[in-house]
Amino acid sequence: MRVSAKVDYAVRAGAELAAAAGAGPVKGDTIAQAQKIPLNFLENILLDLKHAGLVQSQRGAEGGYWLAKEPAAISVADVIRAVEGPIANVRGERPEQVEYAGAAEELRQVWIAVRANLRAVLENVTLADLSAGRLPDEVVQIAADPEAWQPH
Repeated sequence: MRVSAKVDYAVRAGAELAAAAGAGPVKGDTIAQAQKIPLNFLENILLDLKHAGLVQSQRGAEGGYWLAKEPAAISVADVIRAVEGPIANVRGERPEQVEYAGAAEELRQVWIAVRANLRAVLENVTLADLSAGRLPDEVVQIAADPEAWQPH
């Protein structure tokens, strides 16, 4: 899986908003400075998150951004889908829609398994988990495997 800058920035911005949940609107430049995200890029990302119903905003001196839902109700997968679409696709198609013949016939099952494993992590980590610094045990266990840290 390739994590684009857009996804990385969106999740980091979401974590900042989760950390500020209940404290009122957060200015875009505050988020940008906290996470070292270019402000113009961040504003486009926040607009995508707003269109997806994950973020709300208000203009003006007292304005800013805040999460539209409780941080525990927004997964990393939700954020990814809001800014880039489906978690996993093959040439722009969903894995269950691709078909192969001959020796590659079983490849569709591989892509579906990859998507399922991505979901197992990304749908179970919330913005609340990130902002609180408490990841689900399953995710901590996967990341604790020394092999997970090795490039291949």
